[in-house]
Amino acid sequence: MNILEPTLNPKKTYEYEYEGVVKIGRDMADLAESGVKLQCTFKITGVSIQTFLLQIYNMVFEEFNGIPGQSSFKASPNLTKRLTDELNRPFTFEYSKGQIGDIKTGGEVSNTIVNIVRGIVGFLHVTVKTTQRVYELNELGIHGVCHSAYAIEENAASKELYVTQIVDINDCHPKAAMYQGMALAEENKNSQQRGKNAIATVKYAYTVKSVEGGGLITKASALERHHFTPFNVKGGNCNLQATRNIVLLKETDTVGKPVTGQVKSRGNLMYKMEKSVAPIPVVMIKLNDPVSKIADLIKRLAQDNIYQLNSTSSSDVLALIQLLRASTNDDLESLWKQLSGNNEHRRWFLDTVVEVTDDRVLKFLANRFKAGDISANEAGQALLVAFNHLTAEVELVESAKEFLTIPFSKSHPLLWNTVVLSYGSLVYRACARETPCPVNTVQPLLDMANNGLAKKDDKDMVLALKALGNAGHPLSIKTIMKFLPGFSVKADSLSTWVQTVAVQSLRHLASRDPLSVQDITLTMFADRTLPTEIRMLASMILLETKPSVALISAVVELLLQEMDLQVASFTYSNLRAISRSRTPDNQHLSTACNIAVKVLAAKFGHLSYRYSKALHLDWFRDELLTGMSREFYVLRNGTSAIPTEIISKGKLYFIGRILQLTELGVRAEGLKELLTGRSEISEDFGAIDFATIMKIVNWQSFPKNKPLLSVYARVFGQEVSFLDLDLDVVQQILKSVTLTSSKENKIWNIIQHLQNGVSWHWTKPYLILETRFIQPTCLGLPVEISKYLSALTAITVNAKTVIKPTPKENLRELFNADISLQTDGFFGVAKDFFVFHGINTELFQSGAQLNSKTVMALPWKTDLKLNAKENNYELNFTPCKNTMELLSVNSDVYAVSRHIEDPMSAKMTPMMPDVGDLEQSFTERNTSSLTIQNELCMSYCAQASTYGTAFCTKVEAKRVHYLKEYPLYYFLGYTHFSFRSVNPVEKIKIQISIGPQNHKSELSQMTVTQLIQGTDTAPEPVISVRVLAISPNVKEVGYEAAAYYTPAKQRDDIELIVSEVAEEVNWKICADLSVQKIQAEAKAHFKWGAECQTYEVALKVSTAGITGPKPFVNAEINWGDVPSFMQLLGKRVKEYLPGMSYVMGFYQKHEENTEHEVSAMLVASTHEGFDVKVKIPEVRVCFNICKHPPVLFDLFPVSISYHL
Repeated sequence: MNILEPTLNPKKTYEYEYEGVVKIGRDMADLAESGVKLQCTFKITGVSIQTFLLQIYNMVFEEFNGIPGQSSFKASPNLTKRLTDELNRPFTFEYSKGQIGDIKTGGEVSNTIVNIVRGIVGFLHVTVKTTQRVYELNELGIHGVCHSAYAIEENAASKELYVTQIVDINDCHPKAAMYQGMALAEENKNSQQRGKNAIATVKYAYTVKSVEGGGLITKASALERHHFTPFNVKGGNCNLQATRNIVLLKETDTVGKPVTGQVKSRGNLMYKMEKSVAPIPVVMIKLNDPVSKIADLIKRLAQDNIYQLNSTSSSDVLALIQLLRASTNDDLESLWKQLSGNNEHRRWFLDTVVEVTDDRVLKFLANRFKAGDISANEAGQALLVAFNHLTAEVELVESAKEFLTIPFSKSHPLLWNTVVLSYGSLVYRACARETPCPVNTVQPLLDMANNGLAKKDDKDMVLALKALGNAGHPLSIKTIMKFLPGFSVKADSLSTWVQTVAVQSLRHLASRDPLSVQDITLTMFADRTLPTEIRMLASMILLETKPSVALISAVVELLLQEMDLQVASFTYSNLRAISRSRTPDNQHLSTACNIAVKVLAAKFGHLSYRYSKALHLDWFRDELLTGMSREFYVLRNGTSAIPTEIISKGKLYFIGRILQLTELGVRAEGLKELLTGRSEISEDFGAIDFATIMKIVNWQSFPKNKPLLSVYARVFGQEVSFLDLDLDVVQQILKSVTLTSSKENKIWNIIQHLQNGVSWHWTKPYLILETRFIQPTCLGLPVEISKYLSALTAITVNAKTVIKPTPKENLRELFNADISLQTDGFFGVAKDFFVFHGINTELFQSGAQLNSKTVMALPWKTDLKLNAKENNYELNFTPCKNTMELLSVNSDVYAVSRHIEDPMSAKMTPMMPDVGDLEQSFTERNTSSLTIQNELCMSYCAQASTYGTAFCTKVEAKRVHYLKEYPLYYFLGYTHFSFRSVNPVEKIKIQISIGPQNHKSELSQMTVTQLIQGTDTAPEPVISVRVLAISPNVKEVGYEAAAYYTPAKQRDDIELIVSEVAEEVNWKICADLSVQKIQAEAKAHFKWGAECQTYEVALKVSTAGITGPKPFVNAEINWGDVPSFMQLLGKRVKEYLPGMSYVMGFYQKHEENTEHEVSAMLVASTHEGFDVKVKIPEVRVCFNICKHPPVLFDLFPVSISYHL
């Protein structure tokens, strides 16, 4: 048999039958699926030796949506007609030796149709090696240049070859795929080694018949499978299966010369992604006449949400975004002219046009900046979202540079900060896709930094460095080093403020260029002449580079010689925290840190939380491929109670990626410097108020350009805003809140407006999350995995105040006035979350879709009355008279089918039908993989009878559980949760009185019998509170509480009494606290029940022995009668403690101890540890706390080891 490479005879016409099917679902019995089927006949006719004409006819498009075995594919005539019209146009392709070359067709043919053609002609693309039966190679295909494995079997009798080809779609370079919205979620190899959330393979089979000059493919089939889950595919997944079958019908001689018409190149066999963003997969709308549709939709959404939140319309925000993405530049300008005159419409348009995500939004915003027809606030909000949602392409970065030069960008300091920081974020995302990243993208920020350094302008340097930190461009390291102490003469003279920002600007480079960052940060850490704060930040960044064991060993050696205990404590605690980490990114680093901690524990393990510390908490589950971490850093310098800097940040681990969550940082070096050393100010600020501080501080001596307080916020690792509170800002604030009346007094102006009545409304639609992964199937149809999270927030506030007498001269008059403030309004948030897995084109969609909606609604109506002179305050709440759903969550998973010819006929079938039907079906099928079918419905109401109301929760869930599907089945199925208030009273009144009162309440009348012995008269309450329910024709009911304070030289007494306000009710709570100043002892006594006589518990703590040679602290709890639930709890503790103490290594002894008493004593045994003795009736338990820290007590400065 002589079969060479597959070939086509240019003088013949070949007619084939084609069928392509895609089905998406769980691949489980009786669960709904969706799918599409394409059927046609096509002819291939020779045009020249290597060029062939493809003609497609008899096209039929069918959809499937339902349960396999119960539903079937149904034809869609309208979409069939549309596909036929486009596919009837001529297509040509080059073909030689089994390889598809250039594909050509008319320029008007859409990429979707060309990709379908790629899926049809791709059956001809196969590499046959006649000298080998098994071979592997990388070759071009519809999925990209992918690794393929071939196996060939020969049938001599039929003169045919059977070729099997397996393509690893996960191993393609380049790969025909598009990732969107994940540039800020860093890939992590260690996470990906724990499992996959998406895998895909394809198997091709060919029958090649021997013909003159080569081989002819008479049959070709393909089977492609995609498995996806939000977690680990081992625990259940959603499946997409694509099959393609092509059979040769006949072969004839070509008659006449085929006509190809005007065609142009559309690329090779590799799937071509759309240049513009593909349609949102959960929306199918016709995009003709977008201007009128956008205007109408914005007006409807604005009206629906102007005084309330219409949660049913919140998902329409995605439809609005889809229409905006179909608009031209002229369309956007036209819409601005139509909508900008109305505040509501204007805000809706500006909040949604930023989701266009390409050069159109840049041109639109540039026009607004140049025209100056938006405010700085509007510009800042729009540009922040637009830059961070913009498609990350180098070309768009070049276009975005224009905003750095438009004068309007510098019209307001906060706007300028937003422009520069957002540009840095755009550079970071663009560089995530470009390697190496062009230096011209970051050049404007490098120039800004150098100019700031030349001018010695701290503010300019800080802004540029923060933007460089956002950008994380590898070529920015040399510029950043100019600001790092020890690397530049100029840097040594810079303020610590600038230096700290420079160190933190290395944070993204820690992963992009870890070796360079390690050299820099280790050098700074080792330099003991640098400020303590700089060295601690350097050590923090160093550990973010995931250093090797050798580098950690170098850090250990430096720490063993370290004299600065702040640096030592911070670095040691950071090493110790990481040593217990279980997240994949710290997999190797935690081992190295664990070794380091064992070496350093003896020297630094005892350092208390008065020193700088780092805290790290995390968890990670392999079956979920999900985890979280939270880090908290406190940097101190010297002995001041005020930390120099506090940083809190977290990470989310999911599907092999790491996303940095919200990070907040506060730096208070200036404030600390201003207050340190003032004898009038104690370290804890307990005895001094803000006004006193303002008087005694010498503001004139403090540098004007040095911030008192610096605060920043980062989201997804990108700094979005910061505030440096310097002396000028403080003085402006003080001027705006002065008690005198003037135009500059903000509070005075607010009060003036409130007396006239104010009404304010704000609505904010926001696309929080849009992540998409698109790759082709063998049919040329794109399979997409996408997640969308959108939020719609609505707030309405009405307020009016009445002040008698009205203030005339200054705000001090308010202290002698009766003030009444009435407010009503509404706050609501609706969040829509979608996950889609399936086929998504502009013509049709088919897949599995999770829909989840969370709605929170909070209306209010209040009346506040206050008199500051008499210290009387009253607050009245008027609840909604009807049942009010305060919180609801609804979710379900559907099999969805939509097409553009009739969008209103879209079909969404719950993937899991009624549970009752399932039980019958499963019984008939006897499916062994099923473990549980259940339907949960549960309601619970917490009654507040006094206030005549109840808060109720309701939970409904339908699930089908499969043995092999943990944990996926927890999330698939119908879920409903709601929390609502019912049957409220007419009004709830809260009265607060501070200090002695003219009238005597029931509580103050009874204090003589209740207070601690030794008081000659009943003291006046320090504060009294009444919470009452008001209803028509019903006496007031509720609760009343009063607190009393009796100071004396030897002791202080505090009493709290709570009683119910109602007729014939004597239930009360009495609590008193006595602090013995000389004996260093505190006693607390709790009584409750009828006249506080039914139940009783007492507590005593003594620190009298704290100053002895063996310091100790003693505590006792004793009780009389207590409620049954407390008796049961005590019994369980008594039974549990002895056995548990034995297992944990405690020393214990059975003794006859005092009944109804528990005591504990803490005794210092050495300078590094202490003994603890606990006595309960019948048992004494002892153990020793020392410096060696096991995992159990990670949160405390000392940890526990146990001694028998």
